[in-house]
Amino acid sequence: MGCKSGRQQGVALVTALLVVSLAAVAAVAMAARFQVDMRRTGNLLNGEQAYAYAVAAESWAYVILRRDLKESKHDSLDEDWSTALPPIPVEGGFVNGHVEDLQGRFNVNNLITADGKLDKVQLEYYKRLLEVLGLEAALAPALQDWIDPDIDATFPDGAEDDEYLRADLPYRAANRSLVDISELRLVKGYTREVLAVLEPHVTALPAATLINVNTATPVVLRALHAELEEGDVEQLLEARDEALDGEPFTDKKAFLAHNALAGLDLAIDVDVKSDWFNVQTDVSVGRGLARLDSKLLRSKNTLQVVSRTRTGKRILPEGE
Repeated sequence: MGCKSGRQQGVALVTALLVVSLAAVAAVAMAARFQVDMRRTGNLLNGEQAYAYAVAAESWAYVILRRDLKESKHDSLDEDWSTALPPIPVEGGFVNGHVEDLQGRFNVNNLITADGKLDKVQLEYYKRLLEVLGLEAALAPALQDWIDPDIDATFPDGAEDDEYLRADLPYRAANRSLVDISELRLVKGYTREVLAVLEPHVTALPAATLINVNTATPVVLRALHAELEEGDVEQLLEARDEALDGEPFTDKKAFLAHNALAGLDLAIDVDVKSDWFNVQTDVSVGRGLARLDSKLLRSKNTLQVVSRTRTGKRILPEGE
């Protein structure tokens, strides 16, 4: 009897130890899960707080652009809106951002008119832009086919559904204007390497726009005419940029009268003011980061946010 009782006591002890062990493991797992949940909640709060700060910074740009509209009849890189916002400390992090004139780039949707016809002047300009950048002219008809309304491929370098349906993941040509310049990655020939070179000089806006010569990139300026050389563009930059002791062009006539354009007749129309701007804001709060791109349309009577793109939010790993 004594031996049997001892065995029973031993079993009971082992069972008790097993229960305690399981309870300890469960407690550790619950504590770990609780820590993960707390961290996840904190990360989400950091991200949402960062986004709220980004929208607030967008409001700052909104005010600056409205004030500029009242005070100036032209837009140039020496104005307040063009000054990058330095990193500003906020609770838990920093906010910084800048405003970019989207009409300092070429609007690729200009290739097709509002009634769906090819604009040959704009197409020739785009081909020159590609040439200045050292890219293949064949990229132009491929983009033309992507945004024109018909389904006929341009010979010899165009592409319509028959091209894209043969892809590993088949898709169709959009046959409409680009909503965002990132859509270029879907177009035949627009590889990652091509886009890295091209994207700083192009944009996609829903309405036809003119190039603002006061904010245009040197590449965009050089493509205005086949006979413009790098030296001519440098003269134009010196004439307009305050950093080079110049003054912005206050009207189109002043630009066209510049010596660098002597004897040249520009087929493409230009301007010295802009309606479309992009506000890019970067915010860090705790371990959360948020980037907000806000596309703004400014007219005589109104300033409106056309789109907001939350282009980046990530959580920094420990120690970063």
